[in-house]
Amino acid sequence: MSVRRVVTAKNTAGKSVVVSDGPSPRETIFTHTPGFAAAPIWMNAAMPSLSAGHDPMSVPGTSLLPGPGGTTFIVVTFPPDSVMMSPDFDPAKAGAEHLSATPGIAETFEPDHPGMHTTPTVDYAVVLDGEIWLELDDGATVHLKQRDTVVQQGARHGWRNKGDRPATLAFVLVGAAA
Repeated sequence: MSVRRVVTAKNTAGKSVVVSDGPSPRETIFTHTPGFAAAPIWMNAAMPSLSAGHDPMSVPGTSLLPGPGGTTFIVVTFPPDSVMMSPDFDPAKAGAEHLSATPGIAETFEPDHPGMHTTPTVDYAVVLDGEIWLELDDGATVHLKQRDTVVQQGARHGWRNKGDRPATLAFVLVGAAA
C-alpha cells in the first residue's frame, strides 16, 4: 500500500518543522490475507498533546484502540471477499496476523461472525478508492463508493468488499465515553 506519512511539530525555537517523512513504522502488508493492508498513521491513547514527543507508531504491539478523548488515524485496504473464500485461506493464520497488525481493534472481532465488531469509538471513514459495503446488524448493508463518508457511532458493523478489486478507506477513531 505504501502510505506516505508526514509528521510536523514545533522545534525548541517554536518553528514548525518536519519531524518525519516516510511510511508508518507499523504499516503491514498482510501475507495470510492477500491484498489486505493496514497503515496506522498516528494515535493518541488519550487527549492529544501538542508536545513533539516520541512517535506512538514506533512501538510495535501498542493497542490502536484509543481511550476516551484519544484518537487513531489508520488507512486500510480491504481485498475482495473472494480472497477469504479461497481454499488456501487459513482463518487462524489471518486472525493472528490481524492481532499483530491491529492490536486492540482486532480483539473486538467476533469469532462467530467474521469481520463484525463493535468498538467504543466514534469513527469517521472516507472511501479513498474502490467500493465497499458496510454491514450492520441483521445483515443490513450500505454500498459505499469513492469519496463516500461514514460516521460510525459505536454500532456493531463489518466491512465487506463484494467487488473484484481492493477498496482503500481512511479512518479516524475517536475514543468515546460509555
